[in-house]
Parts: sequence; C-alpha cells; structure tokens
Amino acid sequence: MSGVMGAGMDGSEGTRFSAPDGRPEGGREVRWSARRKEEVVLRLLRGEGLDALARETGQPAGRISAWREEFLAAGREGLKSRPRPEEDRRLVEAQRKVGELSMELDIVRALNEEMDRRPRRPRR
Repeated sequence: MSGVMGAGMDGSEGTRFSAPDGRPEGGREVRWSARRKEEVVLRLLRGEGLDALARETGQPAGRISAWREEFLAAGREGLKSRPRPEEDRRLVEAQRKVGELSMELDIVRALNEEMDRRPRRPRR
C-alpha cells in the first residue's frame, strides 16, 4: 500500500495517510484535537488559502470553515469535541459568585469597623 508520510501540525513526522481525507492506512478517521484545529484555523485567519489548507491537512474545506466559525464564536473551547460539562460550568460560575460575595463582605466589614472607630455624637 502506498501511503504518504505526513508531518503533523506540531511538526512531528511519521503519520501515514493513504487517503486525502486524513485517514491513516486502515480507513479509520483520526480524531483532531482542539489544538490541531486551532493551529489550522489560525493559519487560515493569517491569510493562508482555504483550498491549500484543505489539501495539506486532508480535511474538507467546509469542515475547516466550520472550525473557523466555531473558533471565532467560542475560541478554543468551541473546537473541542467534548465541551466542558454543564456541571463544570455551573461550578465555575458558583465559585466566581462566591468570590464576588466574599469581596463585598470584606468591604462591608471594613466599613463597619471604620464606623465603630469613629466617636459617636449624641442624638438631639
């Protein structure tokens, strides 16, 4: 079988491709990491031609265009096949809110201490 040696997006050698669609010998499709997709999208955004990138990577031009749109919409997170689970997003948001409320509480306590240090004037 005559395969083509391809250089990985990270510069590593050794992946054998037998089909122009990026599948290695044996026909199963290789899963592209978010980092590899990001590198292709950044090259596209820097002005490299879509058709040339499609030929080089073995990915359809439409797929690379979709990666670009996903990247522009959500950055690297948008390129991941398995985005962060909803529970993780909720936890991050809850932790952010707890931090915000802790800061507000610290401010209120400091103001309270400042008020306690001031001499009180008698009421009229």
